Amino acid sequence: MAEAGVQKGFLGWVERTGNRLPDPVFIFFYLILGLVAVSVLAAATGLSVPHPTQVNDLGAPVMIDAASLLSAGNIQRLWVEMPATFTHFHPLGYVLVVMLGAGIAERSGLFGAAMRAAVRNAPKFLLTPMVALVAMIGNLAADAAYVVLIPLAGVLYAAAGRHPIAGIAAAFAGVSGGFSANLLPGQLDALLFGITEAAAEAIVPSWDANIAGNWYFIFAMTFVFLPVIWFVTDRIIEPRLGGYVPEGPAGEMVKDGDKPLTADQKKGLIRALIASLLVCALWVLFTVGPGTPLIDETARPEARLSPFYRSLVAGFFILFMAAGWAYGKAAGTVKTHRDIVRMMSEAMGDLAYYLVLAFAAAHFVAMFAWSNLGLIFAVNGADFIQSSGLPMPLTLALIVLLTGLVNLFVGSASAKWALLAPVLIPMLMLLGVSPEMTTAAYRVGDSATNIITPLMVYFPLILTFCQRWQKDYGLGSLTATMIPYSLFLMVSGLVLVMIWVTLGLPLGPGAELHYELPAQ
Repeated sequence: MAEAGVQKGFLGWVERTGNRLPDPVFIFFYLILGLVAVSVLAAATGLSVPHPTQVNDLGAPVMIDAASLLSAGNIQRLWVEMPATFTHFHPLGYVLVVMLGAGIAERSGLFGAAMRAAVRNAPKFLLTPMVALVAMIGNLAADAAYVVLIPLAGVLYAAAGRHPIAGIAAAFAGVSGGFSANLLPGQLDALLFGITEAAAEAIVPSWDANIAGNWYFIFAMTFVFLPVIWFVTDRIIEPRLGGYVPEGPAGEMVKDGDKPLTADQKKGLIRALIASLLVCALWVLFTVGPGTPLIDETARPEARLSPFYRSLVAGFFILFMAAGWAYGKAAGTVKTHRDIVRMMSEAMGDLAYYLVLAFAAAHFVAMFAWSNLGLIFAVNGADFIQSSGLPMPLTLALIVLLTGLVNLFVGSASAKWALLAPVLIPMLMLLGVSPEMTTAAYRVGDSATNIITPLMVYFPLILTFCQRWQKDYGLGSLTATMIPYSLFLMVSGLVLVMIWVTLGLPLGPGAELHYELPAQ
């Protein structure tokens, strides 16, 4: 296996700088220390702004003053409310619930079998778009797409007489570069919109997250990114790689990995589909059936579907659990109910690091709100943007580019959004942009540069997959392979955002582009 050489130039600087950064958990702790210092200085200087939506008894705007995090009240709040600060962190409940079901679907083999069935019999000409599409949809399976589909794509390409690294690159671009693109909302939507809700509540406490708030946008993104990945793979990457002749173990990988699904696996997929349809039918019944439990008949017309949207987290949990259980019983991976409990427990074990990260992020987000700095920065930032005269499409495009730059150094989507949302969400709400639109712009930037930073947690794993087929394939080789994908995905994502804003299209059911603050 070839050793990766020392990289020079900009990519080498990114690698060396990133390797010197501490763990994201400690980044949050250092940011908390910096936040404390800034809050003390801001409070000492009397920094304040008028609240954009609240008025006092005299009809004048309520003044929001910067609060020192070293005040007696905030110190007491930190220590007394620490358990509640952690457990009330919005993304935490969403992720834990969805992952309970996804853990069953992943460990029963449903996700892996579904991805193999989707791409295995694709014609040679359509192999790239099939791999890319399944890779983007595979994000519903979280880590399973990285560890199952990406190496499988290399095997499928080699079996079709194509360069296996081109298949790995196409799958990596779909899974990671198209991280936010999908046909359905999933775990990422629950994660991001939990943070979005916490940020929006800083300015409008009654604002509720809608897990399907980006559904239309991510659906469109899927079919924008699909031809981009197809073009880059077949016209740029594969010609650059040249021909490939399997040698030694690589030839055996082609034979082993191209085995068809067994009869039990096929039966399991059919039963999983039936179970999924039954769950969908159940949710339709809850929505339009007797009593309409998922519709609030007493609410305003635009808010009547709020219970339905908020139930989707539980809906995905039930869907993944039912489909995974049905598949496992047929395929033989689930023998008794104890296997289901074991799979759910293992899924929670996989979230151990996330729980530690969520503890740090929860306190940063909470303390940022206690200091009032987020609202102050948002009001001042909105005034600056408004006075600058920048058109809204350009403002959102700058947010996309900023996110893509930050992503080179902080790989976690939730960690970045926990840092950016408390400022970006309220600021753009004051300018009439909905939290859903700001979240969509963030997602474009967060996806495009995933595939070119060695700091991304799966980057070394992808390099290992490539070295199975080409032993001298190094870090620079993988980075150079993925740069064209990153550039094309970034440009196409920017164009999509600007077109979306220009046309004023809704982001999802009940999620409009524009937002109007409640009356004072």
